[in-house]
Amino acid sequence: MPSRPSVRDGSAPIESDATATDAAAADRDPRQRVIEAAADLLAREGRDAVTTRAVAVAAGLQPPAIYRLFGDKAGLLDAVSEYGFASFLATKQGRRTEPEPQDPIEDLRAGWDLAVEFGLANPALYSLMYSEPTREASAAFQAGMKILMGRIRRLAAGGWLRVDEELAAALIHATARGAVLTWLSTPEDRRDPALLSTLRESMVAAVTNEEPAVRTAGPAGAARALQAALPDQTTLSGAEQHLLGEWLTRLASDG
Repeated sequence: MPSRPSVRDGSAPIESDATATDAAAADRDPRQRVIEAAADLLAREGRDAVTTRAVAVAAGLQPPAIYRLFGDKAGLLDAVSEYGFASFLATKQGRRTEPEPQDPIEDLRAGWDLAVEFGLANPALYSLMYSEPTREASAAFQAGMKILMGRIRRLAAGGWLRVDEELAAALIHATARGAVLTWLSTPEDRRDPALLSTLRESMVAAVTNEEPAVRTAGPAGAARALQAALPDQTTLSGAEQHLLGEWLTRLASDG
C-alpha cells in the first residue's frame, strides 16, 4: 500500500547544520512551502488543524502571506487538493513505466487497487480531494482521467468492454471512490477487506465481458465480430444493413 505522499523537499541533501537547513527551506517557493505545510498538518492532525495561522507558522511565514498567495482559506484548501491529485498522478505515472500487463482486465483491477490504496493511505487528503465536485476540474485530475480512459480504450479495442467508454469510466471511478469513503467511515473494528474485493469484482463484472467480443485486435477483428451479429439486428433498414455490410466486409478484409 502506498505511503503518505511526502510533504518535504527531498531533492536536497540533509544538512547537519540547522542554520543551513533553515536557509535552504527559506529559499524554496513560498507557495509550495505553504501547500506542503498544510498537507502535513492535514495528514497529522486532520482538517480542523489546517488554520491559516497554524499553516503560516509551519511554513515559517506570517499569516497575511496566506491571503496574499491563496486569497483565503478556501483557496489554500483548493491548492492542497490539487497537490493531492498531483501526488496520485505521479503514482499512476510511475506505474506506467512498468511493462504493460498482457491481460487488460488484470490491468483494470491493478489500476482500481492503486486508486483505492492511495485513498486508504491518505485518508484526510483523499477526503479533501473529493469534498467538492469542482475540484475534479483540476489539471492533475484530468491527466489522471486520461490515463484511465487509455486503459478503457484498450479494453474496448480488445472487445472486452460491456458498456460504452464514458459509462465505464464513471463506474470505475465511482466504485473506487465509494470503496475508499465507505471504508474510512466504517469503525476500524468493523472493517472487512471483503468489502473492497467485492466492490472491485462487481465493477469488473459490470464493465467487462467474460469473453472478448472481438477475437482479433484491431478494426478488422471488430468488423468480423459485427458482421457475425449483423443478421440478427432489427434496427437498420434493409438498405442500411446492406451498406453497413459492405463497409464491414472492406474493413474485415484489411486484416
